[in-house]
Amino acid sequence: MLLIGAEDEEKWLAEGIAGVQHNAFYLHRALDSNNLRDALKYSAQMLSELRTSKLSPQKYYELYMRAFDELRILEMFFKDESKHGVSVVDLYELVQHAGNILPRLYLLCTVGSVYIKSKEAPAKELLQDLVEMCHGVQHPIRGLFLRSYLAQISRDKLIDIGSDYEGDADTVMDAVEFILENFTEMNKLWVRMQLEGPGRVREKREKERSALQELVGKNLHVLSQIEGVDLEIYKETVLPRVLEQVVNCKDDLSQYYLMDCIIQVFPDEYHLQTLEMLLAACPQVQPTVDIKTVLSRLMDRLSKYAASSADVLTEFLQVEAFTKLSNAIEKVIEVQVDMPAVGAITLYVSLLTFTLRVHPDRLDYVDQVLGACVKKLSSIPKLEDSRATKQVVALLSAPLEKYNDTVTALKISNYPRVMDHLDNGTNKVMAMVIIESIMKNNTCISTADKVEVLFELIKGLIKDLDSATDELDEEDFKDEQNSVAKLIHMLYNNEPEEMLKIICIVWKHTMAGGPKRLPFTVPSLVFSALRLVRQLQGQEGDIVGEEVPATPKKIFQLLSQMIEALSAVPSPELALRLYLQCAEAANGCDLEYVAYEFFTQVFVLYEEEIANSKAQVTAIHLIIGALQRMNVFSVENRDTLTHKTTGYSARLLKKPDQCRAVYACSHLFWVDGQDGIRDGERVLLCLKRALRIANAAQQMASIARDSSGPVTLFVEILNKYLYYFEKGNKQITAAAIQHLIELINTEMQGDSATSDAFLASTLRYIQFQKQRGGVMGAKFESIKL
Repeated sequence: MLLIGAEDEEKWLAEGIAGVQHNAFYLHRALDSNNLRDALKYSAQMLSELRTSKLSPQKYYELYMRAFDELRILEMFFKDESKHGVSVVDLYELVQHAGNILPRLYLLCTVGSVYIKSKEAPAKELLQDLVEMCHGVQHPIRGLFLRSYLAQISRDKLIDIGSDYEGDADTVMDAVEFILENFTEMNKLWVRMQLEGPGRVREKREKERSALQELVGKNLHVLSQIEGVDLEIYKETVLPRVLEQVVNCKDDLSQYYLMDCIIQVFPDEYHLQTLEMLLAACPQVQPTVDIKTVLSRLMDRLSKYAASSADVLTEFLQVEAFTKLSNAIEKVIEVQVDMPAVGAITLYVSLLTFTLRVHPDRLDYVDQVLGACVKKLSSIPKLEDSRATKQVVALLSAPLEKYNDTVTALKISNYPRVMDHLDNGTNKVMAMVIIESIMKNNTCISTADKVEVLFELIKGLIKDLDSATDELDEEDFKDEQNSVAKLIHMLYNNEPEEMLKIICIVWKHTMAGGPKRLPFTVPSLVFSALRLVRQLQGQEGDIVGEEVPATPKKIFQLLSQMIEALSAVPSPELALRLYLQCAEAANGCDLEYVAYEFFTQVFVLYEEEIANSKAQVTAIHLIIGALQRMNVFSVENRDTLTHKTTGYSARLLKKPDQCRAVYACSHLFWVDGQDGIRDGERVLLCLKRALRIANAAQQMASIARDSSGPVTLFVEILNKYLYYFEKGNKQITAAAIQHLIELINTEMQGDSATSDAFLASTLRYIQFQKQRGGVMGAKFESIKL
């Protein structure tokens, strides 16, 4: 059968169908004329077509269904005794005279169905008789379909609670025995199929067997539908008999399908109460059976059952479901020595999922599952299977998803031990999952111990593992380090001493990551420390009795070390910005010498490290802005710093940049709201110097382009004059403003529309102030436009 061609099989199927149709035609004529003898003759000839051995199971099924349809019509004829005039008892004897055993048994089952309905004999005896006589057909395919027919016609005639065939002498156990015997024989026939034909067509033969598995499983489905099969009958009879057949058949396809079938068709309550018996069969199946899928489905069903009602949870505790499942999984892994790593880890994932659903409050159970996984992973030299790696990630992700709280996961002692077995790439993936969970749930890590554990978990992101030399994608690296930077902001404790410990731990791990990570992580750490500084603002000296005193001075020392390490990367522009932030924080704490030291470091960086002209311009304006906001310096120190700043401003490469920096320096000598910093003369000096530089820039532009350059710089300086004029700087007079306006008008020839618009807006502002009246209007009145 297995070596024939598809065309030959189609031909034989067509011949078989033609034979069925031919005999069915004469059968219908006999039924129409109420001719029992001819009806039996042609029905037997029609059923003889099912004796073929040339068809595959799929083709044989097509032929069987043709005959099955005709048998339903024949059964209706047998029911009506008025048509054929023969009692059902005699009819039952008569059909047994058919020449061939296969047609004889099909006819016997058909008449037996009518016989049971007539109630002229006990259903128990008739069903037992039929199931015994079916032993006469031992060909696997023919026998399977015959017994399937028997199961089909007997479904509505089984002895059950409330059925028509329930009696004093007959019990539900009789129906159970009938189904179990039919199931046992069908399974034996199904298993025997693997022995047919040569070994080289085993794969095709297994596909054909898979196509027939539902015929066998249908018996278990019928069993599960019998209302009289209570927990006691299931526990004492049904499950032991079915499992005996599963274990003894020694066939991997049969064992896998039947174990899965048991789990799917019988109630969850039965599984829970017979868990030990069911699990005991798992290690006894063939090593090639995919038992991990079977157990995973069992745990999935049980966990859903647990979620159905709060009352059910007590049953799980009573039967010690977790312990039994855990022991069974250990036993299966121990017995199946060739089970791949992915199979074992998948089992642990399923067990962990079950635990998180049924016992979410038992962290010890979760830790126990992870510990068992560590034991398994320790026996593997290196985890190279990508599927196994994905399962480990799923295992580690499950607690994060369940608890929505990374702090809970940090309490599980075996969690980092599982992560240690991941390769570098997957370790990073898992670290990103942990960080994303923290950010998503807005989880605050508030103790130094937990921070230590957390950074041990994400060490794949904060340092290179095992001297890894893998090529790293630049964009991926940036995303990873930016995630670590975000994480630092989630580490917080209101207690200053504990917060300082957290900062020190993070700094320790950050330094271990090497210089390339510092530009990403140091800024977050600096601002985290500055937040603590502002919390401690006003404290001086060390706190008595504190091991690590959390004082601004102590934190500023640490900040200095951090930024110094960053500037050595080198990343001078970023280091300069952070030094300025620290200087402002020191200003808030009234620590003059600390602020002065930070500004000193700023100027050292500017002189020695920042060579790019654009970076210099940006740096100068940042320095001016920060210095202008400082109020902690003495006159002497402030003069030193402002002198340095104005000197650097005047030495910028491009004249326009020089001009803008110099007039910006004027704000260092006139600060609103601060007594003593209103030096009008030095403001005027800065503005005059800016005018000279602007004039030089204008002349250079005129030489280069043979035309006058833009007057934008003059207009910008005019705006500064107006600002200080309004602020009451007596050195800035209306005459000086008038002179500047005339100078701009002289230079305006050939300038761009941009300068025209800027100047027009400025002049409109002057006109507006003149029209306001009052003191300000009087000040502006002398300016002629």
